[in-house]
Amino acid sequence: MMTQSPPIVSIQPPKDVSLSEIEAELLEIWHSYGSGGDIGGDFPTAIRATTFTLVVYEPEETQQMLSALGYYSGPIDGIVGPRMVAALKAAQKTYGLQRTGRADPTTKDKLRQEYSESLDTKDNADEVENLQYSADQEGAGIADAIAAANPCRIIALCPIAGEDRGVTAQVSASCPISKHSQSTLVCCEYITLTGTATALERIGGVISELMIGELPKFIWWKGTPDTEYGLFKRLAGLSDNIIIDSSSFSNQEAKLLQMYALSEEGIAIADLNWRRLAPWQELSAEAFDPPERRAALKEVDRVTIDYEKGNVSQALMYLGWLASRLNWRPVSYQKEDGDYEIRRVNFSSPDQHSIEAELAAIPIADVGEIPGDLISLRLGSTNMDADCCTVLCSETTGCMRMEAHGGAQSCRIQQVTPLFDQKTEQLLSQELQRWGRDKLYQESLAVTAQIIKLGH
Repeated sequence: MMTQSPPIVSIQPPKDVSLSEIEAELLEIWHSYGSGGDIGGDFPTAIRATTFTLVVYEPEETQQMLSALGYYSGPIDGIVGPRMVAALKAAQKTYGLQRTGRADPTTKDKLRQEYSESLDTKDNADEVENLQYSADQEGAGIADAIAAANPCRIIALCPIAGEDRGVTAQVSASCPISKHSQSTLVCCEYITLTGTATALERIGGVISELMIGELPKFIWWKGTPDTEYGLFKRLAGLSDNIIIDSSSFSNQEAKLLQMYALSEEGIAIADLNWRRLAPWQELSAEAFDPPERRAALKEVDRVTIDYEKGNVSQALMYLGWLASRLNWRPVSYQKEDGDYEIRRVNFSSPDQHSIEAELAAIPIADVGEIPGDLISLRLGSTNMDADCCTVLCSETTGCMRMEAHGGAQSCRIQQVTPLFDQKTEQLLSQELQRWGRDKLYQESLAVTAQIIKLGH
């Protein structure tokens, strides 16, 4: 069950400053509120957090446009949390769009149109000002999970298209309010830097200096990382963890290979999409916990994985994990065109048995929030006497296709229940509690990379 985050109060709304004034402005915030005097006599003292620095590279412009149009009043932090969803719903209601709370293409196109018109028409500024609303009203009692659970310094890097006019900066500060301790609030401070990708790369040294001293440093690189981009390489070298989400990758196979290459260079990679596989991995292992089934695990020589069409990362990483645990060696990888984009991978076991795996991209009418989520999987055997048939499926889609594959075999069937802590903001919050290399991820990604290389 997901616990509610405490409400967040802003003690400094976004304020435009020059690059050279950032630290001085932040210091002034904490100097002003250190005694609680500027906030009001009944308001507790607010102090800056000294936990870690989180740098968010935010190539998605939706949050910036919502803020400029007056629908979003929170910091530009790249977090699609309750405040962001509420802002999207408010904008969609105004523009007569379906209130999904998602940044779908239709919503983005409308926001770009309105944002462009607001820049062209000065009179629009008054109209935009009137659109301001409280982002917390719709999600009362729930605040941004990251800021609430991890008060820290967040540096948002917001690349924009167009002419290079340098980098603009904003600072702000927000505090989660705890019912247990009203005397002092430990708060997040936000630095937002906006400019073209070239302009942001040019101030890479400034960004490095804004990362707090000896404290842990996390980089959340949203979208598809460009390992040749100078700023990415600089920040990767400075960070304790590079946090990615392969569900957002374009050209997934090539990017997974790049992530493996980075990990081989000693850079700690944390993939939020890998964390989403945890319930599938746990149930797969649990299916062979009973003593009478452990020996049958060696009989598994057929693997079928269905996933939502659009992103193959989860399916490949699960297969890499399974093969790494069973010491299967990839020997071939073939792809077939068609509606299901079938991928076939052959392995050899330590005792020289052949294993065949099939990955199928299933077209889904009502797609989920995460592109490429696993739908179902089946572990089986050509030996009809082997007690190893295991079927796992998403609670939302059922197991009909995988059960039909069972034939005469009796299969152990389980449903993977959706978990609230699989949401992006919750997974990110968990990653910020640890850093360093994840050995299981490294070993699984190594086999995944071997598979992909066979197909190139």
